[in-house]
Amino acid sequence: MRITNKIMQNNNLTNINHNKIIQDRLSTQMSTQKKVSKPSDDPVVAIRALRLRTNVTEATQYYSKNIPDANSWLDVTEGALQNLSKVLTSMISQCTKGANGDLTSADREIILEQLKALRDEIYSTADVDYAGRYVFAGYRTDTSISFPAKQQKHYEITQQMDNDAIDSVTYVKTTSGNGGAGDVRDMDVTNYEGITVTEDDIEAVEVHRIRLAYKNLDGEAPTISHVTGRDADGNLITEDLGPTTIVHSYDTPNAYELAANDPDGIYFVPETGELILGDNVYNQMMSYKDQASTSSVNESEIRITYEKTNWEKGDLRPEHYYACSATDDINGTIDYNQDYLEGIDVAKQVIEYDVGFNQKIRVNTTADECFDPNIGREVDDLINALEDLQSLEKIVNGLEGLLENETDEGKIATLESRLKAANKSLTLVKDKVQKMFERGITVFQGYLDDANLAITNCGTRSSKLELIENRMMNQKTTYETLQSENEDVDITEVAINLNSAELTYEASLMATGKVMQTSLLNFI
Repeated sequence: MRITNKIMQNNNLTNINHNKIIQDRLSTQMSTQKKVSKPSDDPVVAIRALRLRTNVTEATQYYSKNIPDANSWLDVTEGALQNLSKVLTSMISQCTKGANGDLTSADREIILEQLKALRDEIYSTADVDYAGRYVFAGYRTDTSISFPAKQQKHYEITQQMDNDAIDSVTYVKTTSGNGGAGDVRDMDVTNYEGITVTEDDIEAVEVHRIRLAYKNLDGEAPTISHVTGRDADGNLITEDLGPTTIVHSYDTPNAYELAANDPDGIYFVPETGELILGDNVYNQMMSYKDQASTSSVNESEIRITYEKTNWEKGDLRPEHYYACSATDDINGTIDYNQDYLEGIDVAKQVIEYDVGFNQKIRVNTTADECFDPNIGREVDDLINALEDLQSLEKIVNGLEGLLENETDEGKIATLESRLKAANKSLTLVKDKVQKMFERGITVFQGYLDDANLAITNCGTRSSKLELIENRMMNQKTTYETLQSENEDVDITEVAINLNSAELTYEASLMATGKVMQTSLLNFI
């Protein structure tokens, strides 16, 4: 085969171009510090790079964004729960002081003011937010736990409970009987003669009640029903417990006196949000027991549906706690938590963060787990009892002062009679208050236990998140190392190869130059 000069020229140009391609590839690797700049450079490296980059991106999202966000949410929640625990501990301390029977009026005034301040603080803590989201509101992170201001909004609330919600309270009857007139609580130094209350009229009566979650309710009588089972279609069967008589707190006789004399009666006091039960009704409700054989039905459940329109600042929003319907002029009627009424276990409004590969962690605590509406109602009872006691003390002190300066024998006899009635009322109310504070120690300890349990759960999640964070840090480092090994070049090796390619390219140019100078004439 004859090798012509043209063949030699083409071969040399091809080799020069090949050497230039190698030099260009190495130069690109040197400048980008990557093995490939396009998939065709090395398909295996390119495919592996895509997978590793996805892993690195996911690990970075978990480690640098999701985990810190979840950690911040848990920190805010734990801080609020710690504050709740401190408030409840202070309430227990005040109850311990209040249970002392030797307190002075000044001591009780201090306790009263402390309780009012603690009551206001406890629910304001529930409205803590993280990045504009209320942390105790479940899925409704844009809705505060309590009403931020006084407003009117009609709610129909169905409160579900069992007979543990029924308690017995002492009512001190201070009204006159046997044709008399008036109430010791209304007596003062100007009208004592017209209030014909005797010592024999004063008595302490034990009554049974259901204290609803709210006070100052609408005047419509609530409906009370009892869950008894399910029908053939699986629907719940409920039984009405009879009519409710509305008795306002200023009525005479009041609901406590009426219920004490009416064993079959149910009396509703909208101002205080209480249902006062006659003995027969109480016994009937206490007989309700959940049957172990019917797991889908709680036969001890009692449902009370009532209405409330006027809300004060700090009142808890019902949608965070109960099945209810809200109606206003802007949104119409909105139903909340209607699945609560189906008689089955309803999943909590749990907020979870993706913090690892196929791994989630719960970050929220819902208001019903720690901010029980009955905490405020319990404090209200103590405050009302203390105010009643202070009022009676003022009446007794006023009558004693009047008696010291009175000279008329007839008025002295009347004053002594009224003073005996007032003193007996004061003694009974003091005993009632002392028992309420003793009970308060146990009750608030129960709420404190709930708060501490919530703190423990929150701390457990934080500890778990810390372990996940450490693991994700290691995984992120591992993926970044693998990515670097797969994509990044060895700079030293590339630099040497590039110098070698440059020498080879220059040598090929020199050799081609000499070959090109030789023609056929040189051989003739």
